[in-house]
Amino acid sequence: MEYTRLGRSGLKISRLALGTMTYGDPARAFPAWAMDEDAAQPYFRQAVELGITFWDTANVYSAGSSEEIVGRAMREFSRREDIVLATKLHFRMHDGPGGQGQSRKAVMEQIDASLTRLGTDYVDLYQIHRFDPHTPIEETMEALHDVVKSGKARYIGASAMWAWQFASMQHAADLNGWTPFVSMQDQYSLLYREEEREMLGLLAHQGVGSIPYSPLAKGRVAHPWGTVTHRNANDPIQVATFVEEDKAIVEAVERVAQARGVPMAQVALAWVLRNPVVSAPIVGATKPHHLDDAVAALDIDLTEDEVLALEEHYTPRAPKGF
Repeated sequence: MEYTRLGRSGLKISRLALGTMTYGDPARAFPAWAMDEDAAQPYFRQAVELGITFWDTANVYSAGSSEEIVGRAMREFSRREDIVLATKLHFRMHDGPGGQGQSRKAVMEQIDASLTRLGTDYVDLYQIHRFDPHTPIEETMEALHDVVKSGKARYIGASAMWAWQFASMQHAADLNGWTPFVSMQDQYSLLYREEEREMLGLLAHQGVGSIPYSPLAKGRVAHPWGTVTHRNANDPIQVATFVEEDKAIVEAVERVAQARGVPMAQVALAWVLRNPVVSAPIVGATKPHHLDDAVAALDIDLTEDEVLALEEHYTPRAPKGF
């Protein structure tokens, strides 16, 4: 495993992050493809064995049960001090005034609830899952700063928003001497490159690390075009994001992978990893080879001709997921 710093911060992370949205109580509402704790345990063990020590979850994943599973796995397969633990808040957890969004009440309530479920007294990275248009930016940033100063989080990050929104929040932190974001969890893959318009340049300028989610486009670039999986058949984001014109890109991934004699997932992830702004793609795993492929991608150095073949058919589309 390779290790790096998260942006220009001092936080040392594995070059890959384990995404844990997949692991949770299947009886709870989201996501539809969640694996229960018994099925999830081997992936945490495998991650530790491979050196993937950066784990990402969120309070909303399976209504909190993902955090519970992550916390127990951390204690069973590793040590708290060896894991870089990240979680998020924003989406509705209950109907009360602190049950969603990023008001001071919500931030303070949700960090405590997450820590209880995770079974720890701090997280390494506390992230806002989306931009909250209903709460003043200053209120959110000061509350997040207070979470850091209280010792309940070491760093803060953001996810999935317009570049101007992220810049405004960073500016408020700078003006008031509050803790700034060190990471942005944005959607980025060969089939979704809209973050290249403004966000990635902003992150490079500010020294913020990108930890992209869905680097394999919900698995679309890991299989030949038209392959139906449980994940891509049940993920509503796919309908809004991926289009028929992406077929040529998937076919290019397949050609490069065949020429190299490696799985398609390795080629697609290697493309994401080559971007200097990307600190650690977030990789989910539902089969043992998923994490093995992700680690193997670290050793793939794509040629300029291969990069051109992978990129030339991209069709810009309206940004989604904010």
